[in-house]
Amino acid sequence: MTIRALTLDLDDTLWPVWPALERADQDVHAWLRTHHPAVAEAWPIPAMRELRARIAAERTDLAHDFTTQRHLTMRYAFAACGIDDAPVEALWEVYFAARNAVELYEDSLPALRRIAERLPVAALTNGNADLERVGIAAHFRHHVSAREIGAPKPDPAIFRAALERLGAAPHEVLHVGDDPALDVAGARAAGLRVAWINRRGEPWPAGLGDPPELDLPDMTALADWLDAHA
Repeated sequence: MTIRALTLDLDDTLWPVWPALERADQDVHAWLRTHHPAVAEAWPIPAMRELRARIAAERTDLAHDFTTQRHLTMRYAFAACGIDDAPVEALWEVYFAARNAVELYEDSLPALRRIAERLPVAALTNGNADLERVGIAAHFRHHVSAREIGAPKPDPAIFRAALERLGAAPHEVLHVGDDPALDVAGARAAGLRVAWINRRGEPWPAGLGDPPELDLPDMTALADWLDAHA
C-alpha cells in the first residue's frame, strides 16, 4: 500500500534528548544561584528533579503536559522557600532555550530533507521541543504535541489528530520513532504502519507482540527505504 505521509517522533529519534535536558537543568540552577540563591541552595538539581517526578506522579491528569509539570515544580520550589510569586516566565525561558539547543544525530537532517521533499511530514511528540528553535520547522507540515491534543502516545487520540491534519487514512501513514511502546505499539494500535529507529540495535521486546514492519538503524536507512518503496 502506498505511503502518503509520515508522522515522526522527535526526542531520541532525531536527536539525543538527555544532553539537552541535563544542560537545561544546569542553566536553571545557575540562574537560581544568581537571582535566588536561597532557592538554589534549598533545591539543588537532584532535589528539583525528585520534586518534578513527585509532581508528575501526583498529577496524573498532566501526563500529557510536561510544560505545566515544570511550571508547577518551579512554583512549589519557590513557595517552599516562602516566595509566592515565582519568576516562572524567566525560569521557563532559561529552561526552554537550553532544552531546544539540541544536537541532531549526524544522519537526521540530511535524511529529513530528503524525506520532506517527497512526502508531508508531521512531528508527533509527547515532549515540548520547539521546531522553530531547533531550526527544522521548514521540513514539517504539522506539529502535533501531546500537550495540545490532551493525550500522550501511545493513546490513539494523538495519532488520530495527526491523521486528520495530514488528510490521510491510517494505512497510508508511516509513523517513525525510537520507543517500542509509545511509538511502534502505539501507532500500530491506531492502524498506522510503523518504522522503529533502533540506533542501538536492540532486540524487539517480546511483550509487545510481533516485531515492527521496519527495524532501521538510523534516518538515512529510512530515507533509502522510502526512495525504494514509497
